[in-house]
Amino acid sequence: MTLARRVFAGFVAIVLVLVSVSVLLADRRLQQSLLDESLATLTREAQLVATEWQPGRNSDSLANAAGALLQRRVTLIDSTGQVLGDSEFDPPELYQLQNHNTRPEVIAARANGTGSSRRSSVSAGDQELYVAVRAPRGVARLSMTTAALNAIINGAERDVLAGGAVAFALAIFLTWVFARGVSRPVTELRDLALGLAGGDLSQRPRQDLSGELGELATALDAMAEQLQARLGALHASEALVSAMLSSLDEGVIAVDARGQVVRVNPAARELLGLRNQTPFPSSELPRERVLREALDTALGGEMAAAAEATLGTRSLAITARPLASSSGTPGVDATTGGAVIAVLDVTPFRKLEAVRRDFVANVSHELRTPLTALTGSAEILAMDAELSAADRARFTDAVLNNGRRMQRLVDDLLDLSRIESGGWVPRPQSVDVAAVARDVMGAVHGAAREKSVALECRVDEAARTLHTDPMALHQVLLNLVTNALRYTASGGVVSIVTEPSPGGATISVRDTGIGIAPEHLPRIFERFYRADPSRARSASGESAGTGLGLAIVKHLVEAHGGRVSAESLPNRGTTVSAFFPDGPPG
Repeated sequence: MTLARRVFAGFVAIVLVLVSVSVLLADRRLQQSLLDESLATLTREAQLVATEWQPGRNSDSLANAAGALLQRRVTLIDSTGQVLGDSEFDPPELYQLQNHNTRPEVIAARANGTGSSRRSSVSAGDQELYVAVRAPRGVARLSMTTAALNAIINGAERDVLAGGAVAFALAIFLTWVFARGVSRPVTELRDLALGLAGGDLSQRPRQDLSGELGELATALDAMAEQLQARLGALHASEALVSAMLSSLDEGVIAVDARGQVVRVNPAARELLGLRNQTPFPSSELPRERVLREALDTALGGEMAAAAEATLGTRSLAITARPLASSSGTPGVDATTGGAVIAVLDVTPFRKLEAVRRDFVANVSHELRTPLTALTGSAEILAMDAELSAADRARFTDAVLNNGRRMQRLVDDLLDLSRIESGGWVPRPQSVDVAAVARDVMGAVHGAAREKSVALECRVDEAARTLHTDPMALHQVLLNLVTNALRYTASGGVVSIVTEPSPGGATISVRDTGIGIAPEHLPRIFERFYRADPSRARSASGESAGTGLGLAIVKHLVEAHGGRVSAESLPNRGTTVSAFFPDGPPG
């Protein structure tokens, strides 16, 4: 049975009961109301007759006159119960009436002043309503038949029944309309709820409903909004997780309990060379022993410790963890959830370790050469007391020069360490490049004159001022000019040139020296890297640098937010440029 029919049947039953109860209550209330009204009327009339029943007044005449006037039966009873007057009886029948002292209304009137009763009348043959009032000469009693009351009640009952029938018919019609009006939005809300349960979150209920249906529609609308918001949040969370996995440098592979690879981020695809679209069997992963053992361990419910594997030219650190069961059932083994594998490319770290080893070896080598020369010279000076003054001076100079070289090496290492660790922070300000260039050229003027190398400075007016740390700029130019002098032959030229660049200015040091082969250019800013490591050095080490000058230059310029570059051709000279931005770094 549909909701409309159930509502209609229920309302019809309720209306029928209500109409029936209303008719019964109306009948009873009408009877009681008419009875009370009749009693009150008879009481007033009896009191009037009692007032008129005075001594010397003929009782029967008074009863007849009052009965004709009031249209009631009037009975006058003396104190002994004898009927002295009755509007319905004339002598001699009057004297034959029974004594009325036993009538309940008469007894009540003598005791309380008024009395009433309802009973069948022998004389009238119908139900009579009696009211008696105590009078000076006895008791005055009036009565009326209930036939008139019954006629009124019966007519009222017919009217109430007719009204009830009309109300019942109208109620049936209104109930049907109401049932249809209720069932239609309920059906719509049911279809809406089914649609929402089916995943169609675009549906919305009507907004013109009122009452409980309106509240239900509002609740469904709020539920749809919440579901849509939560679904959107889930999609956003899934997109965020995907974006996070995609942005990770670490490879991530998710394998379900059936051994199917269900998720692979781009880093894992690149590191392991995967091309398959998920899902695909884990057997199609690279057959690397470390990877296989880690996966089997995680699928067995244990965490696989990090282990390294070599795949092609890459060194990979591989770890694997078991995934908890997605069922969330207590007591279910966590191995039923699958495993996640993390793959980290540690090749850069291994290269850094190699660089560190090379750095230690280079420092050891750079220190060993001057130490050997210094030790040898010192031993000769200590052991050979017959050295000539010239030899003693030569070996003394060797000790001094190698000591100074070691001091420069240590100072450069400390400077480089301080810059790389952040212990030194540039304090940029407007610096006159020409003034700094003159100071640098003054510092190297003696060395340039000895080698017959010309020094030039060409400062563009548009790039005369740099936003940089003055001490850092001085060290950059000094290192570059010293390096240029070292590899420029006699008759060459070393120039300091500035020129404006977009967003800042560029300062370059150019020489006409031996130049650098193209294959060495990308590495000249590395520590201890020399384009010609086999070049012979003098015993005093005067022509040899520490191998850290260009590395220091690179870090000083980058600390300002700038960049360095180099251009060179063998036997054609070299140009090293440093770009400094207008504003502070970052």
